[in-house]
Amino acid sequence: MQKKAYAFWDSGKNDSALFYFNKTKLLCEPKADYADYYVGSINNIVEILQQNGDYYEAETTLIKAFPYLEKTTNVKYPVNAYTFMAYNYLYTYDYEKALYYHKKALKKAVSTFRKARILSEIAFVYMHQKKYQEAIDLLEPIARYKIVDKITPSNTDVQRAAILYNLGLSYLYRGNHKKSAFKCFDESLKLTLTLNDEYELIGNYHAFYKYYLKYNNPELKKRYAEKAYYCAKKAKSATNEINMLAQLIEADSPENSKKHWKVYIRMVDSLIVSRKKAKNQFADAIYNSKKDKEENLELKTQKAEKELQLERQKNRNIILYISIVFVLSAFLFLFFRLSKKGKKEKNEAIYMSETRISKKLDAELANDLYQTINLIQKGNLEQNENKDQLLNSLENIYLKTRNISKENSFITTNENYISELKEMISGYKTDKVNIILNGFDAIRWNEIEKNKKIILYRVLQELFLNMKKHSQASLASTTFKINEKNLIVTYADNGTGTKNNNFILKNGLQNVESRIKTINGTITFDKNSDNGFKLSFTFPI
Repeated sequence: MQKKAYAFWDSGKNDSALFYFNKTKLLCEPKADYADYYVGSINNIVEILQQNGDYYEAETTLIKAFPYLEKTTNVKYPVNAYTFMAYNYLYTYDYEKALYYHKKALKKAVSTFRKARILSEIAFVYMHQKKYQEAIDLLEPIARYKIVDKITPSNTDVQRAAILYNLGLSYLYRGNHKKSAFKCFDESLKLTLTLNDEYELIGNYHAFYKYYLKYNNPELKKRYAEKAYYCAKKAKSATNEINMLAQLIEADSPENSKKHWKVYIRMVDSLIVSRKKAKNQFADAIYNSKKDKEENLELKTQKAEKELQLERQKNRNIILYISIVFVLSAFLFLFFRLSKKGKKEKNEAIYMSETRISKKLDAELANDLYQTINLIQKGNLEQNENKDQLLNSLENIYLKTRNISKENSFITTNENYISELKEMISGYKTDKVNIILNGFDAIRWNEIEKNKKIILYRVLQELFLNMKKHSQASLASTTFKINEKNLIVTYADNGTGTKNNNFILKNGLQNVESRIKTINGTITFDKNSDNGFKLSFTFPI
């Protein structure tokens, strides 16, 4: 089974690979005796799920391997498991948990090469947290020497190129390291060119685009933006192709940017459709593997029933035989009833999720795309003001596209909702920003509908994110109260205000307003405040 899975994986048929990895996992009974196969299969399943953006299913699957990590005979299995869990949290923007699992992997790792790789991945998390000096402190020591992979020597140059790439970006973002950043990028590119791998070259050329963007060399900036884009096309990496095309639009002339923009729109639409299809295919594969497990259990039950029937026939114990038949019948009835109910609930959940995502795509992207196309067709892009407006629109579309997966992630609406909502809000509290909640505990949260809880969670998340990015506030407060079966929420901070910050009003609060309207709510905010920012919204509970 495992050989078949790897064969499908190597040929790019990930849905078939996923099916056979699941088959392998189901055959590992008892799990403790086949811990290597069991954990290894789960790690492979998780890698495929992460490649397709299904992070919730990946985490749920990976947790099943943790009780058997200590029973494996090869240290690579627990190291890989902890690393995949760290990736999962990195992809879902929980950087502290990502660091926690990378450090657990580091403690387990044995070889110098693997330890260096994990240190590079920890530095990469620091880069996402904008802790560039911490990243530099980790990367500089391992970049001084060429650390060889004794098991797979071909990985040596791949890893060194990645370390230099991360170090170069850290230098670039940290500032005052112009020569050091260029040296790292140059050496990383030379190593990658020897690998004959177009996918790896995307990052190298992107790094030089960033470098010349920062140090204001339009000609070289455009050249490397083109190189990154064409490498992404050759590598057939749709996501990277879209991202590199976006930077080429920024770097190229206004006339060429119009042509690139038309291609960009087509590719974004195509990517959304293809990802939705891929997600459905993988959902089917996961469902089929679970169904296969149920069928195996049913066969085992039937076999046991036949053996019991033969034994009872020998003993001619009619009373005991009738009792067994009754118990088994009741068990099978309950089993099929619960199974049918579970399938129905799952199908309804899938339908609701697809409907919500479809509406969100239409609500959040269609209008932005239409307005941006009009700007390109009607506006004079040679003027700095129009070009800046176009770039802001492109950035907004890109950010919304990138965040669609994150915004549709799972939110608990049961009794744990209160603690998770508080935890999300407290995440924006820092040494410089104090957050006050009034009336929170007086609300009967269990009386509020699930979808409205989710909308409230997302709205507050958007408000605090805007506060963090734009307002420079030191104090923010949120007040909750009930009035005639309506929940009234008032948000205020002492930041820069909104009178001279039309960009935030137009873009940052657009999502908030649209979300509130979907639950028949209303929103009001003060557009003319010089000192601080305030808004309130109301919706029926």
